[in-house]
Amino acid sequence: MAGVSAKSIKNRIRSMESTRQITRAMELVAASKLRKAQNLAITTRPYYTCLYETINNIAAETGELHSPFMTARSGGKILCVVIAGDRGLSGGYNSNVLKPLDPTHTVLPIGKKAVEYCVARSMDVLTQEFVSAEKLTGEACSQIAEQICQHYLAGRFDRIELWYTSFVSVLTQTPAMLQLLPLEYRGKKTAPSDMLYEPDPETVLSNIIPEYLGGVLYGALCESRASEQAARRGAMDSATQNADSMIEDLSLELNRARQAAITREITEIVAGV
Repeated sequence: MAGVSAKSIKNRIRSMESTRQITRAMELVAASKLRKAQNLAITTRPYYTCLYETINNIAAETGELHSPFMTARSGGKILCVVIAGDRGLSGGYNSNVLKPLDPTHTVLPIGKKAVEYCVARSMDVLTQEFVSAEKLTGEACSQIAEQICQHYLAGRFDRIELWYTSFVSVLTQTPAMLQLLPLEYRGKKTAPSDMLYEPDPETVLSNIIPEYLGGVLYGALCESRASEQAARRGAMDSATQNADSMIEDLSLELNRARQAAITREITEIVAGV
C-alpha cells in the first residue's frame, strides 16, 4: 500500500509539473503580446482625442447645433457594443465586462466570448459578424461606426453605448462604459474664434463624427486587447505559482510516505530478529 501511495503521489507531481510548464509558457506568450498591445493602445489614444477636441471646438464655436448626433432622445431603445476576448484563461476579463449587460438591450458583440455569451442567453444580437476581436482592424471599426450611425439616424436606437475594458496598468484593468451617441461634449471653447469650417460647421461635424466613432471603437479595441493580455498574464502567473505550491506540498507528502515506509520496514526487521 505504501508503494501504491508513493506512486500515486509521483503521478500527481508529474501531472502538476506538466501543467506548470503549460501555464508558464502561456504566461510568457501573454507577456510578449502584452508589450505590443500596450504600445498600440497608447499610440492610438491621441487620434480619437484629437477628433473629439475638434468636435468640441466646433460645438463651442458655433453655439447651437442641430446635428441629430448630438440631440438627446427620450426613448429607451439602446444598442450596446461590447468588446470581449476570443479565448478564456484570462481571469475575470470576459465576465467582468459581460455580466453588467442588460439582457433587454440589443447587443453588437465583438469577440468570440461576447458572441457566445449573448447567444447562450438569447439576447437580441444585431449581428454575429465580428466573432474575432483579435483580427478586427481599424477599417472594420470604421465600418462598424458607419453601421451604428445609420441605425441611429434611422431611429432604430435612441442611445449607443460602448462596453469595453480600460487598460490602466499591467496590474489594473477596469470595465468601462462610454456613451457613443448622442455625443456629449464639454461645451468649453478651446479653438480660436476665427476658425472657419467649409462648407459649414454642421456638414463638417456630420463627417467627423463617424470617423470619431470609428477611432473610439478602435481605441477601445486596443485597450481591451491590452487588458486581455495583462489579465491572462496575471492569471497564468497565479496558476504557475499555485502549481509550484502544490508540487512543494506533494513533494513533502512523498517524503513523508517514503520515511513511513522505511520506518515500517525497519520495525519489521527488528521484530523478526
